[in-house]
Amino acid sequence: MKKLIFTACSIFLFFYAGSAGAQSLWQDGANLYADPRPSRVGDIVTVIVDESLSANDEANTDLTKEIDHGVDDGTGIFDFIRRFGVSANTDMSGDTSTERDYSLNTTVSCMVTEVQENGNLVIEGYRDLKTHDETLKLTLRGVIRPKDVSYDNTISSTKMANPELFVEGKGSLSRVQKPGLITQILQALF
Repeated sequence: MKKLIFTACSIFLFFYAGSAGAQSLWQDGANLYADPRPSRVGDIVTVIVDESLSANDEANTDLTKEIDHGVDDGTGIFDFIRRFGVSANTDMSGDTSTERDYSLNTTVSCMVTEVQENGNLVIEGYRDLKTHDETLKLTLRGVIRPKDVSYDNTISSTKMANPELFVEGKGSLSRVQKPGLITQILQALF
């Protein structure tokens, strides 16, 4: 009886195991000894963004304008015109100063969108951050060299060529920082 149960179980497992789909752990085109660096369209690389920017701008304006016009006494039939003169002086000066400091520290997973002829990779990635009533969207584009990608598949944003970094905010904080309608009209006029 034990032999019969053992034989039945063995036959069942033999046929059941044959129908189970096995997949290989090996991927075609993968190198067993090389680091897994991005090299094709669709590959993913993590960019460590560590950017800071400081900008100072100053402008001084001095403007002086003088106008003098005059008419002498009239002669002949114009002797009724008396001598008169008009003069005006305008002085204007202004000083402006702007100072801005930006700092951005984050990571963005980017996808390879193009492989250039020289082997460099064009990458692009997005990151959305939502907190309370504020939404920040970060867009990162640039060109990287595959040899600059580290063993853990990361690259610093300082090693990117032609980096484009856009940060756009929407929400209550962005609305408060935007000038009002009257301010925008006055800025356009003056």
